[in-house]
Amino acid sequence: MALILFWTRSALECRDAAARQRRQEAVMRHVLSLIVVLLVVTVAVPCAHAQEKPITVNVGGGYTFALSDVRDHLGDGYNFNLGVTFNIKPNIGIQAEYSFTGLGQKLVDLPTVTPPPGADALRNIYADMNMQYVNFNVILKSSTESRVKPYGIAGTGVYFRPVTVTTPGAGYMPPYCDPWFYWCYPGGIVPVNYILAEETSTDIGINLGGGVDFGLSDAVSFYAEARYHYIWGPELKNAAGESQGKANGQFFPLTFGFRF
Repeated sequence: MALILFWTRSALECRDAAARQRRQEAVMRHVLSLIVVLLVVTVAVPCAHAQEKPITVNVGGGYTFALSDVRDHLGDGYNFNLGVTFNIKPNIGIQAEYSFTGLGQKLVDLPTVTPPPGADALRNIYADMNMQYVNFNVILKSSTESRVKPYGIAGTGVYFRPVTVTTPGAGYMPPYCDPWFYWCYPGGIVPVNYILAEETSTDIGINLGGGVDFGLSDAVSFYAEARYHYIWGPELKNAAGESQGKANGQFFPLTFGFRF
């Protein structure tokens, strides 16, 4: 019986890893498709001489790297950003921006222990987290008349980070058919995920980076941007009151998008 459970868990872990990879690839395909569609639309916009617009809107997405200690507990992921910039001067803007970042699951190996009689020791767990934040930034833009304009960006914001910890398992499902699911199952052992913990944290963070705007027309530009984010997270203590570390976050998103 123990051998069957071990084989089942190994198969489930491989299946979960493949499913996570397919989900990440699907998200990146959707981001690339959005960029291509917007590029086709903006290229069709005729160029016209115009002054700096008082308000611009940016929409973008890209890849997010987990850095430092975060990388030991969570995987890389994707990001989607939506922002509004108020251009108070030709080379200074004040931006309010919302971002959603989906981070990949990370397999965490547990230390080997002897379980209580009649129990099996968990071999590993998975950590899964997304991050949503609202930032308020200052953008310093180049004064050049060229259509290629570098800029710097820095600011602060509030970061909301929910995390879910799961472990794979198996359970028996009886025979079942449902026409609304287009699916019939003959019954048998099915993969399941046991949720061990669900926690959230809302914290203050800062960001610093820069990018380049490529003018496609006087109405639209394409931008490429890199930023470093640091988040002050909560401290975790065990039952004895001993510190187990702080959940400070460090991330480095690469973002590509359009300004209108």
